[in-house]
Amino acid sequence: MSGQLTLQDMPSPLVKVTPARLATWDDCRRRYRMTYLDRPAPPRGGAWAHATLGAVVHNALRALFELPVPRRRPDRAAALVTEHWSSEGFRDDAQAGEYRARARDWVARYADEHGAGVGEPLGVERWVAAPVGGIVAEGRVDRIDAGTDEDGGREAVVVDYKTGRWVPDEDDARSSRALALYALAAARTLRRACRRVELHHLPSGTVASAVHDDASLARHRRRAEESAVEMAAAGDALALGGDPEALFPPAPGPRCARCDMRRNCPEGRAAAPPLDPWALLAP
Repeated sequence: MSGQLTLQDMPSPLVKVTPARLATWDDCRRRYRMTYLDRPAPPRGGAWAHATLGAVVHNALRALFELPVPRRRPDRAAALVTEHWSSEGFRDDAQAGEYRARARDWVARYADEHGAGVGEPLGVERWVAAPVGGIVAEGRVDRIDAGTDEDGGREAVVVDYKTGRWVPDEDDARSSRALALYALAAARTLRRACRRVELHHLPSGTVASAVHDDASLARHRRRAEESAVEMAAAGDALALGGDPEALFPPAPGPRCARCDMRRNCPEGRAAAPPLDPWALLAP
């Protein structure tokens, strides 16, 4: 029958990707396999204090911005840190207490500077997902604010919280593939322009902001598509009986010191000595 589609004519299925999966794939393919594909999943390492601290701050800020604007006070923000506190990964009670006090100060200051001014966010811990080129970009955005562009039109602003040692700048915001993919997905999900992305660094109070254009978003999308195609092909080959070591080789280097999968990776253990669980805390 003429005009009938063949398998070769069928479009390739879209690959669902999150920024975290893409980052893990680009960082180390063995870690990607162990994290996302191996079943049962291999055991991970213990808790990291900086990750615990980041989760506490994120949870406190989520709860803060779910409150009505008049209740987003600094004292309430500090109390939310205490309510969500965890001491996993810290050296001892003294260190945990020091960083709990720091986190209370960070979040209280943030509430004073941003709590009322944001108004009602478009989303708090909002899941966004949308087809973008050859992928479905998805993920959970810390916060999406309502804003206006240079022409006075409505726009969405992607906000990502940071609590680590590195103080981000405009280049970090512009070069972040995660923020760019969130912006692309948020624009489709919320049906409004989304070009401004911001990194909010709680320890320093820094807000690093960048505004994308069509070309910069397209570059991020193309790089994500390239990684996604490779990632999906390797996963399919593994499912068909391919050699996991050949398809997902390790990438040993200094970052192996902080890898959650180093206990399962001889090359990673040989590449770098282990770090203390509190070594990556902001000074």
